Amino acid sequence: MTGTTGREPGARSGAGRVGAAALLMLAWVALLWVLEAVDLATGHALDGYGISPREVTELRDLVPAAFLHFGFGHVAANTVPLLVLGFLAALGGIRRFLAVAALIVVLDGLGVWLVSPSYSVTAGASGLVFGLFGYLVFRGFVDRKALDIGVGLVVGAVWGSTILLGISPAQSGVSWQGHLFGLVAGVAAAFVFRRRPRGAPALTPV
Repeated sequence: MTGTTGREPGARSGAGRVGAAALLMLAWVALLWVLEAVDLATGHALDGYGISPREVTELRDLVPAAFLHFGFGHVAANTVPLLVLGFLAALGGIRRFLAVAALIVVLDGLGVWLVSPSYSVTAGASGLVFGLFGYLVFRGFVDRKALDIGVGLVVGAVWGSTILLGISPAQSGVSWQGHLFGLVAGVAAAFVFRRRPRGAPALTPV
């Protein structure tokens, strides 16, 4: 005996995408808090994985630095924007989100490594937060999708002033370099991972 539920396949896939995006970002943020707890328990042993500029051996810390923080207050400041912006970005597909996040983390880390002040150590997820902001604001225009344009405009209205303040060199006690390069990397990611419109022919060089 067979039966139907009355649900459309698109509704099921949409609900699954929402659930996957939410689970991913909850797990991501939980990891940040766990790592900070480990850092505290080990006498801040993980702080050494932050980025010290222009030291070749520090290039290996580009990725770990994006998951580490200097205190629970630092983690808390990044938690809500990372949850919200990451969730919105991940709704476009988990694989695409992970690729976008990887590009942002690496490009942002390289920028910090190149231009941060000497004898400084930089760590934190705010570079990724700024990158996701830039990605979401530009994604809709690059992909030419009305819904994503609307999402980007809302994101810009809610967080725009905070982002502008965060990239100001007048800011003290924070890495405006990390914020700026994260933002630039996010905009670049919108172009690198843009979606070709359906039905558009693939361009093949001859």
